[in-house]
Amino acid sequence: MENKVIINKLDNIGVCLKECGDIPAGHKYALKDIKKGETVIKYGQIIGRATQDIKTGEWVHTHNVKSHLDETPTYEYNFYAESFDQKQGTFKGFKRKFGRAGIRNDIYIIPTVGCVNNVCMRLEKEARKYVKGSIDGIYALTHQFGCSQLGEDNENIKNLLCAIALNPNASAVLIVGLGCENNGLDGIRKILEPLGRNIEFFNCQEVENEIEYGTEILKKFIDQNCNLEREDVSLEELCIGLKCGGSDGYSGLTANPLVGRITDKLVSYGGSAILTEVPEMFGAEQLLMNKCENEQVFIAYRKMIEDFKAYYTKNGFPVYENPSPGNKKGGITTLEEKSLGCVEKAGSTKIVDVLAYGETVKKRGVSALNAPGNDLIAATALAASGCQVVLFTTGRGTPFSTFVPTMKISTNDNLASFKNNWIDFNAFGMDEDGLFDLLLKTVNGEYLCKSEDIREIAFYKTGVTL
Repeated sequence: MENKVIINKLDNIGVCLKECGDIPAGHKYALKDIKKGETVIKYGQIIGRATQDIKTGEWVHTHNVKSHLDETPTYEYNFYAESFDQKQGTFKGFKRKFGRAGIRNDIYIIPTVGCVNNVCMRLEKEARKYVKGSIDGIYALTHQFGCSQLGEDNENIKNLLCAIALNPNASAVLIVGLGCENNGLDGIRKILEPLGRNIEFFNCQEVENEIEYGTEILKKFIDQNCNLEREDVSLEELCIGLKCGGSDGYSGLTANPLVGRITDKLVSYGGSAILTEVPEMFGAEQLLMNKCENEQVFIAYRKMIEDFKAYYTKNGFPVYENPSPGNKKGGITTLEEKSLGCVEKAGSTKIVDVLAYGETVKKRGVSALNAPGNDLIAATALAASGCQVVLFTTGRGTPFSTFVPTMKISTNDNLASFKNNWIDFNAFGMDEDGLFDLLLKTVNGEYLCKSEDIREIAFYKTGVTL
């Protein structure tokens, strides 16, 4: 790439790919004089207004630009999305009797409440002694909630834990309760038992030795599933999660558009992708609305956006309470700029569905999921919605992983080199074939993401905690 780039012919700013005098790498410069109050344009869209006169060639950032975001816009539906010739392809996965194939043969231990986290971690440690055959791993997915939540908040936690238990990467699940928590096993059993999955439950208060009791269940799970083998599965069964975090000025130029191409490619094979981070759609939401495949999807998407904006204002915060300090240091000036880069991950295909928090994917194609932008909360929600893998773009780097393989995709060379122990793929060269090949190797079990030994979950917590 050249040192400077202009993204769209309508833009009045460019981007420095390397340091340009006093302008840091990834930051913007003026292509022409911009008067105070005039709009600043990137991606062919307004990303803010100048707060002072900006001369040609000058650095354009938070010191001379502010958000132009309209907190109460009027939305219209003008459908436009690309369509693709349908292809056929396969991956090597673990077929499940209950639905889509998994890309890992994992066993999950899920606590209903944080009080039994230590029990679940001890069960994980003990059961790993007996791992054999094709079992990829046993993971305790600990968290701090499950009690002292009320109403909708408690329902959200229950529903999300149930959705996690249904992820196709798990061949078996042990759900461990305490016995006195709000999020009790009865409600979870009511949802999961009728589905006939390989899931068992117990309360620690109801057995004499919870470690011995739980270990026997896990040993049985291992024996039942250790001989499973990978088989050819249609790419129609693959669903990828789309997430960015620690974004920088390169995110909307390299990694996010590249992931968008992967999204389009997977959809052309009949596969699925899920886009979330609703607050990081603010300022770009109309572009996504125009990709909704029909008016019903448009109405559902519009409601998701409006409800999330109301959530912000109800709590006394403006909807443009973003980007983060790290984003700004990396070259992102306003929420509009961040959002316009963020939504590139969805590619150019249509949006076929809008999912509630904790709801699992139902349609092939791209779905929008209701969840916040926080990295671990959003990635957990994506995996709970049925994604077998999450593609996570980042310009500043992060070591985390949710409970499915989380592939870190760097926006720039420096991060890819400096944090080679975190980064799985460098998107700076825009190598579409290389990234799609790595995705296939990951889902085939030929490549393990560098953070895959870490499995974490987090909740979108709302409401009162007693």
